[in-house]
Amino acid sequence: MAHPRRVGVLTFHRCINYGSYWQARRLVEGLRARGLDTVLMDHQSGRVDRAEWKCALNPLLPARTRRDDLPAYARKARKFFRRFAELPLSPAFPLESPADAEAFDIVVVGSDEVWNLRHPWYAGASVFFGDGLRAERVVSYAASFGNHDAADQLDGYWAEKLKRFSAIAVRDENSRRLVQDALQLDPPLVLDPCLQFAPAAADASAGGSVLIYGHSFEPWFAAAVRAAAERHGVRLLSIGYRNDWADDQWLDAGPDEFAQAMAGAHAVVTNFFHGCVFGLINGKPLLATPSAYRRNKVLALAQTLGAERHLAGEATAAERYAELLVEPPDRGVQARLAALRRASDAYLDHALA
Repeated sequence: MAHPRRVGVLTFHRCINYGSYWQARRLVEGLRARGLDTVLMDHQSGRVDRAEWKCALNPLLPARTRRDDLPAYARKARKFFRRFAELPLSPAFPLESPADAEAFDIVVVGSDEVWNLRHPWYAGASVFFGDGLRAERVVSYAASFGNHDAADQLDGYWAEKLKRFSAIAVRDENSRRLVQDALQLDPPLVLDPCLQFAPAAADASAGGSVLIYGHSFEPWFAAAVRAAAERHGVRLLSIGYRNDWADDQWLDAGPDEFAQAMAGAHAVVTNFFHGCVFGLINGKPLLATPSAYRRNKVLALAQTLGAERHLAGEATAAERYAELLVEPPDRGVQARLAALRRASDAYLDHALA
């Protein structure tokens, strides 16, 4: 009997970030469900670790973390470390020396913003562009350039590296335009693994608090959400980060606690990409405003799924904020999700054949 092909997933799997953890885990689980012998490629870097841990303890930089919040952020980080250790990992190798990594039949690069040339600590790591990988084939799945805008184009040095990929798929229109301009090919848009390999949606009428996920919200947004929550008589619970305008703070939630909280929330308020993702897969009322860093990702997701009505800006009427805290995504969003799951499956059939 033939052995299943050995597949390595190359992504940001050690970030102390709920979305990064879950996209990495879901992608591996999804590929394993296809009968592929799949592991996360365990790249390691002391420089990256130090930057990641500093950010975990001071997530609101340049603002410093309150001293009494530091123990909670440290507990949150330790919960992530325990979950990282349980992931299916390859033998460790230095981030800067991909030739020392295990050889694979196929390497899947992505999801996450693996091609973001402005990432604060992964920018310039050429392994994510295929350098030095020992693999018969290298493909991407739901890769993103993050906040590297298409208007700034892709330098020829990086574009040349992407030519090694035998199949490329991206998760947002900004990334699609960058690949189109650089390589003169039209990569398909596919779903983030948390959407593609999502569990069944929770009951949209489940009780609980309005879950706030993100940080550095604009004051006008915070005030409008507070007013809407008071109108409906619901509490605001900030998860993972401190938001002083919330009623309650849950700073030390681990990855599994985060997923459970999303499933049980009354509604989701966020300025993060995966805040939108988890709100949508759980069928929750969703109120989102994109931050500057995540603008490309959040806007692209809303446009792709026809969920623009869940976005709010400074000019959005107070009545609309109140409506969005009780209105779940409409059937059109679910229909688009179903169609994109089929298209994403078709891409994987092709890329992994």
